[in-house]
Order: sequence, then C-alpha cells, then structure tokens
Amino acid sequence: MQNAALKHLLDRVSEIPQSRAFGRVQSVDGHLIRIAGLEDRVQLGDRLRLFRRVAGALDGEVLRIDTETITMLPDKAADQVSLSDQVISLGRAPISPCEDWLGRILDPFGSPLDDGPLPVGDRALDVVCDPPPALARKPFGGRLETGFHIFNTMLPIARGQRIGIFAGSGVGKSSLLADLMKSVEADVVVLALVGERGREVRHFTEMVLGMDGLARSVVVAATADAPPTVRCRCALTAMRVAEYFRDEGRHVLLVIDSITRFAEAHREVAISAGEFPSLRGFPASTPAKIAGLVERSGTGRVGGGDITSIFSVLVAGSDMNEPVADMLRGILDGHIILDRALAEQGHFPAVDLLASVSRSLTDVASDAENEVITKARALAARYAESSPLIRTGLYEVGSDPEIDQSVAFHTLFQDFLKGKTDAGVAGSFQKLSLLLRRCGALGQSMTADPSLALDPIRASGSGALLTTKE
Repeated sequence: MQNAALKHLLDRVSEIPQSRAFGRVQSVDGHLIRIAGLEDRVQLGDRLRLFRRVAGALDGEVLRIDTETITMLPDKAADQVSLSDQVISLGRAPISPCEDWLGRILDPFGSPLDDGPLPVGDRALDVVCDPPPALARKPFGGRLETGFHIFNTMLPIARGQRIGIFAGSGVGKSSLLADLMKSVEADVVVLALVGERGREVRHFTEMVLGMDGLARSVVVAATADAPPTVRCRCALTAMRVAEYFRDEGRHVLLVIDSITRFAEAHREVAISAGEFPSLRGFPASTPAKIAGLVERSGTGRVGGGDITSIFSVLVAGSDMNEPVADMLRGILDGHIILDRALAEQGHFPAVDLLASVSRSLTDVASDAENEVITKARALAARYAESSPLIRTGLYEVGSDPEIDQSVAFHTLFQDFLKGKTDAGVAGSFQKLSLLLRRCGALGQSMTADPSLALDPIRASGSGALLTTKE
C-alpha cells in the first residue's frame, strides 16, 4: 500500500507544470465570470481555478472565448468573487486509467471517491475523442447470455450492441440494470451514475453490485448536486475508461444511468453559453452531443475489443416521444420499453414486448430460432389486438382458433417474460418452444434445430392447453 501511495504521489508531482499563465476577473454576470488575460492560452472545455481573496479556490470550466475575455462557468455559486481575483488554467484535466482502476469508485476527474490512493496509467487520455472509423468496425458479435428468458430469446443483446432502456421513474429501471450488470457476459463493467442521489451511489455499489460485481467494475459517479459540467463529464469519463479497456482487447459492458440526465446537464451548459432552447426545450446541439457519445461505444476494430452499452432513458410522464427518447431511438441498436401498468401489477421486468425492438435480430438467431420468435411475437400481438373483446366477455371461445391460441399462449407467456434462468440461451429457447407447443402453435416441422427439439406434444382440444405424450 505504501509503495502504491508513493508511486501515485510521484506520478501526480510529475504532472505539475513548472509555470502557469494567469488572468484576472473582469466582471461577474449572474453565475458567469468573465476573465481577461487567458483568451490566447486556453481552449473550450479547459478547467480553471479562481483564487478568491476571502473564501477558498473556485473551480470551473471555459464556456466561451472572446477576443478580450473568456467566460468561466463555475462549479459552485460565484459568491465572494472580487474584481481582479487571480485565475489560472488547469488544462484539459485528462485521466490515466489502468488495470488497478477495477474495483474502484471515481469522480468524473479520475479521483477516488472510496478510500485509498488511486494508481495512474502510463498515458494521459482526454475524455473526448473520436469513435472508431465506420468502415473499420466489426459487425455484431454473438448473442450474450443475460440471465433473463426474454433477453435470451425475443430481445437479444449481442456483443457490441447499443441498447436503451426507456422508462419513467419507479418502473424498475435501476433494478433491471443491476441484474443485467451481474448477468451479462463481459470482461469489464463500467458504470456511470450521472446525477444520481448520493445515497443511491453507495447503495448501488455495495448492495446491488456487491464485492464480486465491483471487483470487475469501474464506477464513475456524479451526484445530483454536482454542477452541470461535472455531470456531463461523468458520462464522457466512463466512456473513455471503457474505450481504454476495449483498446486492451477486452469486452466491456458500459452502463450509463442515465443518458437523460447527461442531456439535461448539457442543456444547462449550452444555454449558459448562449444557445437557444429551440428543440422542445433543448438546444440544437443536443442531438449531436448525444450521438457523439453513443457512437463511441459499440463494436471495435477487427481484432480488438468491443463495448456493449446499455443506456437508461428516464422518460418524463412515460411519454416515449419526449425529446431525448426521440433522439435516442434513431441512433441505438435497440430499445427496451418498460411499462408502468405492468410494473404496478408486480411484473418484473416490466417489458412491453411489442413496443420493444432489438436490431441484432435476425442475424444473431438461427432460422429455427427466428421462426419461434416470429410465432411468439405474432401470438402476443394477436392477444393485444383482441384483449378488449376478451376482457369484456364479448369473445366466444372457439369462434377464432388464432385467438384461442393467443389466449392460451398469453397465460403461459407471462411467467416466461418475468423468468430468470441460468440454463443459457438454448434453455430459454427450449422453454419458449414448449410454450408454443402447449398452445398448439408450433408444429413438428419447426423442430429441425436440435437445440429446439423437445418431446412430442399433442393437442387435447381446439384452443385448449396441450399435454405431453406419456
């Protein structure tokens, strides 16, 4: 421990520049501070430190650069700031991830939030970088085992896929994220907690992840009271850490909770910089900001690692057409919709199957598996279409064989949607095939794939549940 602490100290000392340029406070306009003397020494996004005469130092970020001044957005209220207070540039504030970051909880600047020193790697990395070239990227990898029947079959997550979980508050989004983090196959897990409550950070890391889950994870956290620049940086830092491990050839599972708070933090920063909120309350730069972050994840170069990413989307009022949700659906490789009505019935995960899509289908499934998925989705859609008649008692059993099958399938399918499994993808498909056979929807001609083969099943009557041959 002492050697690690000494190495950490030496690394930090070596980063200290021998001289620094400084400027002076010229004016304070609300929450913005204008500074003269640094306009030709800084870049947008650089960190600044203002030394107040009475209070302590105040950090912030370069928001605008003019010919005579720069504008600083401070991390805290600009209290006790005086004219001519000295300001220095801290530069880009890069991070230096390394293997020893696994099992640690960090702030967006790469400083430890848990006890103990944090070793640094050999390279300093800016948190903003370009995604891999489009033509150099691999296609999706194989289907990942998730621990849930529904995600093993009808809504698969493939290696290198980018998935969004869309939900209102209190619908089970965080619980689903936690289960996926513990179950999805990955070498490294990187978790970004953007704008979370302080209590939730500790609860998520200690109670949800646990010691075993944390051992293969890096957690980057910015609480709800953090300034917007820091909340924005939280997602960028987590992405850069994931890219570091991807470039080492690892398969990384990146979870950002939530991308909505990232967009809201960017809105605060952009409006302070002078942008107009013209896009339903968001500035015009928001779609590009979100797309730039999302595109950095996904499949990597041929021969390298991948970043499978899950972005939670907090949907206000369960309106799936609100701006952030609308922006994300077009750039993600799939979206999982959680339904409040299902959650209120104790249905977990509260996945709205018919509204959800995984764009890794049909490529990650065999022909026989795709046939099973298509049949199951068709029956679910048929039941949803006919449910008003069924629930009001206007439908007479036997008048439509397809509706009879959908009713039988719906009864069995609810447990499948909620079910967890440790039997893998093959076990989940076997169970789904069995459900289809029990309601008479799957014929023997569809069992050519050995992984789907089950004991023959015969019907006991039109529209009724089927029983296994003795």
